[in-house]
Amino acid sequence: MRRLTACLIAAIGVLGGAGSAAAQALDWDNLHHSAPERYTVVSGDTLWDIAGRFLESPWQWPELWRENPQIGNPHRIYPGDHLTLHDCDGSPCVKLERGRNVVKLSPQMRTTPAREAIEPIPLNITRAFLNDHRVVNEPESLDELAYVVAGDDRRLISGAGDRLYARGRVSGSGRFGIYRMGEAYLSPEGDFLGQELEGIGEARHVRTEGDIVQLEVLKARREVRNNDIVLPLESRALVSEFQPRPPLNDIEGRIIAAPGGVRFIGRLQIVTLNRGTLHGLQPGHVLRVEQQGEQVHDPRTQEVLQLPGEEAGVVLVFRPYDQVSYALVMRASRPLEVGDRVHRPD
Repeated sequence: MRRLTACLIAAIGVLGGAGSAAAQALDWDNLHHSAPERYTVVSGDTLWDIAGRFLESPWQWPELWRENPQIGNPHRIYPGDHLTLHDCDGSPCVKLERGRNVVKLSPQMRTTPAREAIEPIPLNITRAFLNDHRVVNEPESLDELAYVVAGDDRRLISGAGDRLYARGRVSGSGRFGIYRMGEAYLSPEGDFLGQELEGIGEARHVRTEGDIVQLEVLKARREVRNNDIVLPLESRALVSEFQPRPPLNDIEGRIIAAPGGVRFIGRLQIVTLNRGTLHGLQPGHVLRVEQQGEQVHDPRTQEVLQLPGEEAGVVLVFRPYDQVSYALVMRASRPLEVGDRVHRPD
């Protein structure tokens, strides 16, 4: 299975730049205990889901995919395709059998219906989140950001179609994002790591007079209020072909927040980590989550003992900033919490 993972990763390419770990040969111990001999891809599957059926560590999928030279893009897997488990020179591998899936229109004509390849992870979740959240890295820059000072006709609240006024530097004349201050991300020692901004809507530049800018609200997910921040829209291009892989360097950090203030975090929820690009994280990096063990009293000595931590899940980084990253929970064997440790998989 690992060899399938490495080959698929190679086919997908490095997500976010160079730095993929070298593939290692799989052995049969790497397979999931209930790995099927044959699996038919269905609509709604993701590469991660399928990999989890075969592998104990789903991010090792490309290492298992190496016996399909006839397929130009091995990561393009479609509903209806059949995956079969084989022995390839003593190591497990998976081969793809692609059915014709043709529809007969007349005795002389056949056509293949358009199909969408399955996604590597549930990208709809991460795309929606990135539309509503971003991080400002420098605390001193917050006071320099343009902000809403009034709505048209002295409105305190504005919505789509309304015009409003902002004060400050608004570069360019295109579309802008309107944001509201969210959570200030801090390290366990209290150092500033980044300021979360929650997306409120989008606006276009109308005119500028001195340091006052008139904007027209194009979209509003919530009402726009005075003191909301105006910024050029962040490039939200999300690489759709994730290369799940461990970081090259040893990374250890913590879950420091769950957007929305959720206490118990489960699969396919988003978390904020206190590690980012300055620590070596890139989109597609996989980290294990470990929950701290309980403190107990020794029944003989009455000493307070710290029990070992327990593995609790896996997260995949999809949007790193300088010192923090947003990650998607791909697996949770128990409810995760803010404060749980994350680290590079073995």
